[in-house]
Amino acid sequence: MFSWVERPSGVLAQGGVIGPDERLPWAQTAVMGVQHVIAMFGATVLAPLLMGFDPNVAILMSGVGTLIFFLMTGGKVPSYLGSSFAFIGVVIAATGYTGQGLNPNIGVALGGIIACGVLYFVIGAVVHASGTGWVERFMPPVVTGSVVAVIGLNLAGIPIKNMAPTSFDAWMQALTFVSVAVVAVFTRGMVQRLLILVGLIVASILYAVLTNGLGLGKPLDFSGIAAAPWFGLPNFAAPVFSPQAMLLIAPVAIILVAENLGHIKAVTAMTGRNLDVYMGRAFMGDGVATVVSGGVGGTGVTTYAENIGVMAATKIYSTAIFLVAALIAIVLGFSPKFGAVIQAIPLPVMGGVSIVVFGLIAIAGARIWVENKVDFSDNRNLIVAAITLVLGTGDFTLRFGGFALGGIGTATFGAILLWAVLGRGRPSAATAAAGDAPVR
Repeated sequence: MFSWVERPSGVLAQGGVIGPDERLPWAQTAVMGVQHVIAMFGATVLAPLLMGFDPNVAILMSGVGTLIFFLMTGGKVPSYLGSSFAFIGVVIAATGYTGQGLNPNIGVALGGIIACGVLYFVIGAVVHASGTGWVERFMPPVVTGSVVAVIGLNLAGIPIKNMAPTSFDAWMQALTFVSVAVVAVFTRGMVQRLLILVGLIVASILYAVLTNGLGLGKPLDFSGIAAAPWFGLPNFAAPVFSPQAMLLIAPVAIILVAENLGHIKAVTAMTGRNLDVYMGRAFMGDGVATVVSGGVGGTGVTTYAENIGVMAATKIYSTAIFLVAALIAIVLGFSPKFGAVIQAIPLPVMGGVSIVVFGLIAIAGARIWVENKVDFSDNRNLIVAAITLVLGTGDFTLRFGGFALGGIGTATFGAILLWAVLGRGRPSAATAAAGDAPVR
């Protein structure tokens, strides 16, 4: 039985922090859960669309995966699990997906996703048994901070290039992120904590006034909401275990480890709670969630930096919120009606919100550097971070025959390898200091 210490809502007005083992009154916790669902929704739906998966299955399994993660970490680590973008390149390579409709070879991808989840679980079990020291040697704060920042920067092109097809839409995006910014800076209490949700609602109302009222853009269309049934099963699919696809997709587990490590370090820095003791269980929980998701037709999942960005802005880290968000996502997965409501949000409004959320992800990475006092006067740190950021932001892609490793992958592996290579034969701090000392 999980329990949280209830904090009065007045704590919000005083700018207080709600810790992982605390919660607001249930009504406010539920509203915060809705905000986290909205924060994850765009990316969790976009990733399966890019791979030819059913987005309703992805939404459903994000909720199921979050519950699995919650149970395996004992409700101690505040995180939401959503569709991972790290799988997109390898899934497309393994299935030959052309970008039209549902992926006809989805089963092959699902087998690879399951293999990745198993490998991820094994890594988590080793970390749980032996501690995080060996992982942190390969992935120190300069590496994890860079990887987290790169995820936000790599995703930045999605709202800017793909979610504003007209000049009006671009201006609407700007109006949206300004709305969120105004809520974040000039409001207080619960309204400020709901900055993403409130900003989205305000921007959607403005969009309706400008389009449906003044005819300046594509009007809001509610026909999809009216036509969608309240309840319905998503398109489940079965895995096919192809050795080639499994070998291609399984190494994504290394990216997920770096990503999850960075996320937990970010939450540790924000909450002041040492969550390292839950690192192995977090990896295992994410691994099991990925296996379960892949087993029914869902994408591989990962702890979501989008939701960490929301936590950073709201200062509410209660794990109760993610329990509520997971249950809401499960309802959405089985309800085309609720999914249609979310999908009715205007594309440029969702794009404007995504700009804020992806920016918060990048800042979460920078915060890891600040909180861990990463020394950028050290050329090793400087070069690793500099190259990693450009590889990820520029979507630097390496191809090995039919296999393509995209920007997030090259940035992750590049950061790890650069850190290791640049440390070989490197003089110690004491030796370097002696070498710099004047000869007497």
